[in-house]
Amino acid sequence: MSENTNRRPPAGRGGHGGMVPGEKAKNFKGTMKQLGGYLKKYTVQLAFVLVFAVGSTVFNIIGPKKLGKATTELFSGVMAKLSGTGEINFDKIAQMLIFLICLYALSSVLSYVQGFIITGVAQKLTYNLRKEVSEKIHRMPMNYFDTKTHGETLSIITNDIDTLSTSLNQSASQLITSVVTVVGITVMMFSIDWVMTLITLLILPLSLAIIGGVM
Repeated sequence: MSENTNRRPPAGRGGHGGMVPGEKAKNFKGTMKQLGGYLKKYTVQLAFVLVFAVGSTVFNIIGPKKLGKATTELFSGVMAKLSGTGEINFDKIAQMLIFLICLYALSSVLSYVQGFIITGVAQKLTYNLRKEVSEKIHRMPMNYFDTKTHGETLSIITNDIDTLSTSLNQSASQLITSVVTVVGITVMMFSIDWVMTLITLLILPLSLAIIGGVM
């Protein structure tokens, strides 16, 4: 009786183990190649995501420059009125502001659409992966479950696929917008004042080096 009481169940049979932490893929290149194969069927949707993300970011970058022109126009009008040489051109300022509102509205629409599309792709990919994993689990021999804990099996079915879905849903669009933002802001800075932009770009590495030395 005591032997039966103290005997531990085989691995994978005893209780519901906790979720195991995620591990790095043993074959990263192979994993990415497989993921690319899954994403091939969504090439059109991903192309739209790329276009809409770029468009939304570009409009957001153009906005501040247009706002600056409206501010300059207002300031010039105020100075002209104070000096008695002219009036504030409210019609021109209103046109600039309306254009600016349309610009930001279009940027928001494009951002929403690209988010909607990438979310749909992520959900469909998650569904297909879970379906394939479920089918694979049902084909596995019983001794597989004797060598794996409940936590490991559940982690593959839930955590790993959820992590992939979240990464695709968030990281993909963020990567695109971040790259376009950096390039776009740099181009915009050069268009405004290329001398100040060069000075800024030259000072930036020096500042990072000083901060790195202090830290």
